[in-house]
Amino acid sequence: MSSAHEQWMQIALEEARKGYGYVSPNPLVGAVVVRDGKILGRGYHHQCGMPHAEVEAVRNAEAEGYSCEGAEIYVTLEPCCTYGKTPPCTELICSRKFSFVSIGTLDPNPAHAGRALKIFDEHGIKYEVGVCEKECRELNRIFFKYITSDRPYVLLKMGITLDGKIACANGCSKFITGAEARERVQYLRRGFDAIMVGANTVRKDLPILFARNADGTLFERKMSRFIASETMTRNELEKLYGDVDAVGDFEIVDVSTGEKWELFLQNLAKRKITSLFIEGGSELAASALNAGVVDRVEFHIAPKIMGGKDSISAIGGKSPLDLENLCKLENMEVLTLGKDVGICGDVKKSE
Repeated sequence: MSSAHEQWMQIALEEARKGYGYVSPNPLVGAVVVRDGKILGRGYHHQCGMPHAEVEAVRNAEAEGYSCEGAEIYVTLEPCCTYGKTPPCTELICSRKFSFVSIGTLDPNPAHAGRALKIFDEHGIKYEVGVCEKECRELNRIFFKYITSDRPYVLLKMGITLDGKIACANGCSKFITGAEARERVQYLRRGFDAIMVGANTVRKDLPILFARNADGTLFERKMSRFIASETMTRNELEKLYGDVDAVGDFEIVDVSTGEKWELFLQNLAKRKITSLFIEGGSELAASALNAGVVDRVEFHIAPKIMGGKDSISAIGGKSPLDLENLCKLENMEVLTLGKDVGICGDVKKSE
């Protein structure tokens, strides 16, 4: 594949990212219409139920007075071929007589998976698959997990000191990490459908558990909010916050065992909640990791040492007796967050 094809797909990826936080349960998708090395139109999927990226790109090109006949279209995800809330994008591409389609990655949805290619063959439209495929797949890791497993994608985020502590012995934890790390947390929240913390975190911090924009205003799409606890009651929650409205849509759930985690995640999938963002504390983190439900972790590490045997470690639970069965990570990534460092990785699943 040529560097020009990668250039156009990178622009399509830039378009797709504009939909971050808005499209769930749909995937993020971007598209670019090109002829003779010139962009005629571009677009992205704005929101679930709204036109797909290919439609937006074609409309943009035609609004500028261009015909798409004989042009090329670069799209980050295989065009859909079924009727849903919108018509199939393969139908649009064929009707506009595009000469070439570049697809970043195939759609894992069994209703689509590769079917677009057969349609393009039938209409004599050339195509290629796999330009910037790794980036296109990573862009939609949440969608891919949800659509192939019927379970939400789960990210565990922790803010810790260099010696692995998340709070002093008295529970004080604000703020271990700096402003840049906290901005990263708000960015992550915006891309998730649901958030969960443990009851002790709620008792100590009284978090709102909504995502905020860079200017501090609340992000317009609200997250479902869960508190993990075997004992907390609605009455206790309302007394803690002193405002019934503030806790109106909090849900208290018991995920103390692997079986309860499975039932909880099944329920989220039925509600079309495609992703869960876990922010601790230590016992909730241990529970999720031990149940094997975490897909990825992101630890923000501050250049600070807390010390103290009674200070609270990032991961609670029982101590291991050997090194054979530790939680292992792969596909590692390191982030610079001001003075803090972010360590990210996918949880390696048991074979």
